[in-house]
Amino acid sequence: MRSILTKTVAAVVAIAALGFVAPMPAQAAAPAYFEFTDFTRERFIVEITDPDKMQHARDLLSGATTDRPHVIGRITPRTTPYNPRWSYHLRPETVDFFDVAIEVCDATIPYIEDHLDEAGGAFLPGYVWCPWSSRLVREIPT
Repeated sequence: MRSILTKTVAAVVAIAALGFVAPMPAQAAAPAYFEFTDFTRERFIVEITDPDKMQHARDLLSGATTDRPHVIGRITPRTTPYNPRWSYHLRPETVDFFDVAIEVCDATIPYIEDHLDEAGGAFLPGYVWCPWSSRLVREIPT
């Protein structure tokens, strides 16, 4: 009986201690905005909210890295204030970078605009967009 009581008390103390030493949630970083282009030379702006991905984008722009130079993410068919020219945008929480990707997610910036009503099915399944010729050109000052 004493062994069960001792284990129970130890477990309660351990759980209570976790409440005191648990890390505070990190404050979300302010979003950063980056412009990219593709071989059509059109421009598209993405919002990035993940600090590691922001740093990767900055490293690409500075030449500190050439790894994963292309933009990938899931589109949402509606405009945003930071990218008003286009009827769609990349969801910030899905923006990432890649070296190579499958062909089914490749499309140019204007092609998506012209075929937005088809996106999510056979064209850009799951709304995943990975423009193979995408290249970051600058960070937009906030």
